[in-house]
Amino acid sequence: MKVVAFNCSPRKDGNTSHMIKDVLRILESEGIETEFVQVGGYDMHGCRACGACARTKNMRCIMDDDLLNTCVEKMIEADGIIIGSPTYFADVTSEAKALIDRAGYVVRMNGIPTKRKVGAAIVAVRRAGAVHTFNTINQFFTINEMIVVGSSYWNLSVAWKEGDYENDKEGVRTMKDLGDNMAWLLKKIKGE
Repeated sequence: MKVVAFNCSPRKDGNTSHMIKDVLRILESEGIETEFVQVGGYDMHGCRACGACARTKNMRCIMDDDLLNTCVEKMIEADGIIIGSPTYFADVTSEAKALIDRAGYVVRMNGIPTKRKVGAAIVAVRRAGAVHTFNTINQFFTINEMIVVGSSYWNLSVAWKEGDYENDKEGVRTMKDLGDNMAWLLKKIKGE
């Protein structure tokens, strides 16, 4: 089993990254292979709605000069997908939105190979807007027929400045519980 996690924060070692890595550590302790992919901070084009992925049916976006096609390949290979984003103006980062829009279009136009994979959203927030950000990511999972895993609270942490996540006891517990729940669900689906 494998879980791939996409960090859509431009801060490569920020709170979102730390949250994702805590979940990945739990999964690894349960014998699940993990991969961390840094998406934030790289130029990721928005979807142009050209429809080429629907015409070619090759599981690729025609724009091949950024990370998107690599991300789609990793999503297809994985059993579980984590998308993490800080909250920017009550929503995901532009990199997360580009990932969701383009990967979603490619996947949906090519037979929905994400069907019944496990998805988890992870959100860092300064004050407000986290639930909308959480919903944006989860809507990507649900429209692509994935199974969304939850935690003991919404999968978020009140974490703005460096180190805020580690000081958010409820946020840390939420990530631990998310890792436990994701591992349990993956094992149930795989018949373990």
